[in-house]
Amino acid sequence: MEYPELAARTRRFSRGAPRAVTVASDGSRVVFLRSGGPTDPVDALWMLDVADGTERLVADPADLLADPAADADPTSTPPVADPTDLAAAAGGAQPTGFGGPGPAVGTDLAGTPHSTERALRERLRLSASGIASYATDPAARIAVFALDGRLFRADLVHGDVVEVAVTGPVVDPRPDPTGQRLAYVTDAAGDGGRVGQLRVVDSDGTDTLLAGEDAGVTWGLAEFVAAEEFDRFRGYWWAPDGRSILAARVDESRLPRWYLHDPGDPASPPRSVAYPRSGGPNAEVSLHLLDLDGGWVDVHWDRETYPYLVSVEWAETGPLITVLRRLQQHGLVLAVDPRTGETQVHAELADPRWVEPVAGTPRHLPDGRVLVGGELAHDGYDARCLFADGTLLTPPSLYVRRVVGWLPNRNGSPDLLVEGSDGEPSQQHLFRVRTAIGAGGIDARRLTGDPGWHSATVGGDVLVVQSRSLDAAGSTWTVWQGDREVAALRSLAATPPYAPRPALERVTDRRLPAAVVYPGNHVAGRRLPVLLDVYGGPGHQEVVAARSAWLERQWWADAGYAVVTIDNRGTPGVAPSFEKVVHRRLADVILADQADALTALAGKHPDLDLGRVAIRGWSFGGWLAALAALRRPDLFRCAIAGAPVTDWTLYDTAYTERYLGMPADSPEVYAHHSLLELAAEPVRDPDEVRPILLLHGLADDNVVAAHTLRLSAALLAAGRTHSVIPLTGATHMAAGGTAERLLALELQFLRQYL
Repeated sequence: MEYPELAARTRRFSRGAPRAVTVASDGSRVVFLRSGGPTDPVDALWMLDVADGTERLVADPADLLADPAADADPTSTPPVADPTDLAAAAGGAQPTGFGGPGPAVGTDLAGTPHSTERALRERLRLSASGIASYATDPAARIAVFALDGRLFRADLVHGDVVEVAVTGPVVDPRPDPTGQRLAYVTDAAGDGGRVGQLRVVDSDGTDTLLAGEDAGVTWGLAEFVAAEEFDRFRGYWWAPDGRSILAARVDESRLPRWYLHDPGDPASPPRSVAYPRSGGPNAEVSLHLLDLDGGWVDVHWDRETYPYLVSVEWAETGPLITVLRRLQQHGLVLAVDPRTGETQVHAELADPRWVEPVAGTPRHLPDGRVLVGGELAHDGYDARCLFADGTLLTPPSLYVRRVVGWLPNRNGSPDLLVEGSDGEPSQQHLFRVRTAIGAGGIDARRLTGDPGWHSATVGGDVLVVQSRSLDAAGSTWTVWQGDREVAALRSLAATPPYAPRPALERVTDRRLPAAVVYPGNHVAGRRLPVLLDVYGGPGHQEVVAARSAWLERQWWADAGYAVVTIDNRGTPGVAPSFEKVVHRRLADVILADQADALTALAGKHPDLDLGRVAIRGWSFGGWLAALAALRRPDLFRCAIAGAPVTDWTLYDTAYTERYLGMPADSPEVYAHHSLLELAAEPVRDPDEVRPILLLHGLADDNVVAAHTLRLSAALLAAGRTHSVIPLTGATHMAAGGTAERLLALELQFLRQYL
């Protein structure tokens, strides 16, 4: 079987691997999702007992949806969790992380997800079927999940799984900390927009509406920019005592309505979405404390000045929220009084370019201080660090990426578990950071030794470490209790056909991370055409020390190319100044870095033929690929641009305005970054016209297909060579094997023009 088809069937070799791992707060059990094998797309819920190291299947979608109750009279009531079992569970809801014999590829035992569930999966870039996500109480005694719009509750102690009666399709169910109640959002689309209701199911099965309004207003759901640009995927949070909920109210009535239609299905009506276009209005977001007995308290902050609700955390010490101004150059960390809704400023976040919060912050430390992520940019420092009430906790040499949780400490205050990089941006390691006051200064101890990309989940004294490296296929999930390795989560994923060994480099005076992948049979001295495979956008790295990142690139290399990947300035992992130099000048900095790094690599790798260079990318990388072909025809011979942003006034508010400012204030900046403006320029030398292959999903609700259609029109009007492949039914992810099956057509294009 050829690589593209194999990658499509195995979802790029991720099916059968564990994901969405949760550790109980007492370390007794590990909960995770995994499908039945390398080509099984349906994820089931599993549990590992830490005491004996055994795994147990908790919930199989095939069994649950084949239950006779599914075919029962629709007026009958499905079984509800036993109130005595619910009362016995203890703990609270927490956010989750994110594939033998089974159904045929493409079969979805969970049916077609509800429209809001589909949108949430798109924001999460989640293409798995079956149980897409779940939530547990902190003790992981119960788990709840949605399946085919129905609500299920799993008792992780005794193994029972029951369906809970609900009033409509279920989105984002979560148990309360005491285990007595479940909350969920049910959503429907009307002519005036979405209708999102936040509901609570009590231990006796009573399903109560907690909050809900007319069309255009949702309760308990994250708005588009929160999920797409700030990684806040939820819209409600249980109180630690389970007696109230902090809920987001989202009013989309001011937003323009965009209509997405797939011409491949002319009988289906257009889908209406509220899209926050740059320069236009945003959804109005407010927070409210809702008591289960009907009480209501509004949370007060200056929402006009700080419209973006970036994060919410509610621990025993009370809620903490982070809010940002529209241009994201200033933000506040606020403590919320749950009795009155009044807020108190704990920290200010400021940067003349933009504020970049650290994932996992803010949070309360056990001694009452507030942990905040920020930047150290004085006395020669250029660091991304952690602070507790202004006191530096991490060394300037450590680039902090995420705060995972707590590690117990025999000497008192628990330590922080942090993911970060210490000098090599292609690697991520785990660090133990001391928080105790007067403990002898800053102390951050690295826990992972092997080169690679390590991440973790923690509960009590149990740590589950996911490790990826260049030396092994896929990921390993190792379970540690204290200093002992006690188990490993089994992976049923397929073994890839390649073992790529990219040559990792740091090039130019900017020390840009870069890599070259050669054909497996390459002989030194044979000159090769170059394929520059890019993303290049802020917030994402491509040059990482993990084999999975290079599998597809090895396929391209074996087709006869030297494949080059470069992380230009603007990408994370190096330093704040490295990331933020692109402010208001993405096009100039990023394209110059790519070109300069490519030239520098050719000096180190003489087999790279810079007379034959192609560039390909998707999303931001699609914009960059088309930009390169239009601006630098002297270097790039052709380009493949997938789902490119061609006109930044057509993209969303939070992302675009963060980097380019407001369109009304900086029209020249937007024009300078517009592919439509470039494409419309008269062709002075026909020999410098570079062919572009455009790919776009017609169901894309993130970068809508109008971007590619307008670019095609501009290219056509100017007489510029290009081709367009519209992808019927495909979203921005181009999931379901679409992206993999495009590879052969892309290869054909490169061979024609390179």
